[in-house]
Amino acid sequence: MIELGFGVPTGGAWATPEALVTVAQRAEALGYRSVWVFQRLLYAERPRNEYYGAPGGAWPEVFRSTLDPIAALTFVAAHTRRVRLGVSVLIMPFYAPVVLAKQLATLDLLSGGRLEVGLGTGWSVDEFEAAGAATSERGARADEFVRCLKAVWGEDPVAFDGRFYRVPASRIAPKPVQKPHPPILIGGYSDGVFRRAVTLGDGYTGGNIPLADLAGLVGRLREEARRAGRDPDTVPIVCRGAYHVTPGPLGGDRRPLWGSVAQVQEDIRRYEAARVTGLFLDPNFQPGGATLDRVLDQMAALAPTP
Repeated sequence: MIELGFGVPTGGAWATPEALVTVAQRAEALGYRSVWVFQRLLYAERPRNEYYGAPGGAWPEVFRSTLDPIAALTFVAAHTRRVRLGVSVLIMPFYAPVVLAKQLATLDLLSGGRLEVGLGTGWSVDEFEAAGAATSERGARADEFVRCLKAVWGEDPVAFDGRFYRVPASRIAPKPVQKPHPPILIGGYSDGVFRRAVTLGDGYTGGNIPLADLAGLVGRLREEARRAGRDPDTVPIVCRGAYHVTPGPLGGDRRPLWGSVAQVQEDIRRYEAARVTGLFLDPNFQPGGATLDRVLDQMAALAPTP
């Protein structure tokens, strides 16, 4: 059965401390398995590359103000007890792996072992420049980044000597609560991403994948898993679902997860039929911006059944 999660306030005017706690606690009470955040470093006034699916180069308004994902999940961890904490995705080029490993191990410890880590390579030229991120050989760097991250979370003494990253023989503690480490989900859409997801990661995470494209994507992941000697049925595939609930049903060629409650619920079943193992409904990208009262009503209407 597909596991339902929910996106907490991460971007836009509704992303306040009070709303963050309220949505996370309500998700936990309603039986959602997980809550999720995303990462955006800045809002480019004159972006040098388009946001996925946004013609004309403009980025969504929700990106104008965004919370730091690790800080936001730490705050949520302090106000919840059971719900799992996911990020889809942290952008690896923004970090040194040993620094990120320390932050995530701390969060896993403070949350009692509830963290799920999505990792991606990013796409914004403006963000790479602002972060001083290396952009050459991004695939090779990403592979080594994940290996280094896992080494830091492994047995002491830690030592890593790669082409791009090096950690001298050290003792690095605390380690994550989850063993051998928090689940690592790899995000993106290239062939290298699918290989990385099943060889170096524990699974895959994708954003707003059209239902028409889902079967092909799942098929590629399952084939990569077989090639890597993994049972495809054990590979988690977690998708973001930017949803929009309307007062009545929509007709025609509607966008998946847009429509009446019944239509959104039917689409969730279609994701499950496509062998997606997890779907988190994300209100951050709703037309006109999310509002707390409306989202709380939607959460209750779409909550998983016991």
